[in-house]
Amino acid sequence: MKYAELGKTGLKCAVVSFGGIPIQRSDAANTMAVVDALEKHGMNFIDTARGYTVSEEYLGAALKGRREKFLLATKSMSRNYENMKKDIETSLHNLQTDYIDLYQLHNLPVKDFELVFGPDGAYKALEEARAAGKIGHIGATAHSLDALRMMIEDYSDKIETVMFPYNIVEAQGEELLRAARAKGVGTIAMKPMAGGNLDDWKLALRYIDASGVIDVSIPGMGSVEEVERNAAAAEELSPLTAEELAECEKIRRDLGTHFCRRCGYCAPCTVGIDIPSNFLMVNYLRKYDLADWAKARYGSFAVHAGDCIECGVCETRCPYDLPIREMLKDVAKEFGQ
Repeated sequence: MKYAELGKTGLKCAVVSFGGIPIQRSDAANTMAVVDALEKHGMNFIDTARGYTVSEEYLGAALKGRREKFLLATKSMSRNYENMKKDIETSLHNLQTDYIDLYQLHNLPVKDFELVFGPDGAYKALEEARAAGKIGHIGATAHSLDALRMMIEDYSDKIETVMFPYNIVEAQGEELLRAARAKGVGTIAMKPMAGGNLDDWKLALRYIDASGVIDVSIPGMGSVEEVERNAAAAEELSPLTAEELAECEKIRRDLGTHFCRRCGYCAPCTVGIDIPSNFLMVNYLRKYDLADWAKARYGSFAVHAGDCIECGVCETRCPYDLPIREMLKDVAKEFGQ
């Protein structure tokens, strides 16, 4: 396994490590098996979040007795002092530890910087927790370039790591991530598989490693099979050939920019549509030889894309500014409901 230091934190992380979003769709026994596989392959950096429902609890139970073998990161959407202080304690309790290596401000938008870094903001609680030895380092995650730019240009004295989407089809943050590394800010790639839209995981992970702007990538893993797959890819990291770079360019052209990353921030839909799952099924219908399966799965949904009332609430939440209402119309047209 290849390791890299996460900025100036001193944390030595496996360059391909664990993203905890899928664990919330898992159970305790499966999470234990996943962590067993992570330990076997030396994938030592684990990222989760308060917002990932049961992910912290399942991981905390699975890490019991071997906490010291892993670097543990979590994050909170809290923006003020009191709520962040409570969330830190909740994370410590859920993860069954007295120390979290990296605590991050989760999905920080530009409009919240003044509050977060103000006198009664969440950053004050993080500083106190760091001084008390409850957390080791402070980071932030973002989905917008403007927020990433502020983190690096204006707050690099406070934020030790940044997490941002980076993959074959989303390289918009590349220059800012390069600037972050130059300042000693650790860089973490979220959505390395573009929310499940990339099929060749080996190419995807090699692309990120070869970029020179990312310390650690964290593909989401919800099964032992996914750990084994990503670990195998991590053992074969190498520069891309001219043919592979051409393949990356083709993937960019084919996928475009209007695609769902399945982050879930659009939820809840006012009429109960599972928006990411609708987009996932239409991908299976269009891209793979799974049309019958996709139609059956889509038909089993309680609410379908055609039930959209076009209220637009989902679009106000989407960090990628996707035209969700129009995209749902396309899904309804494909499936006929």
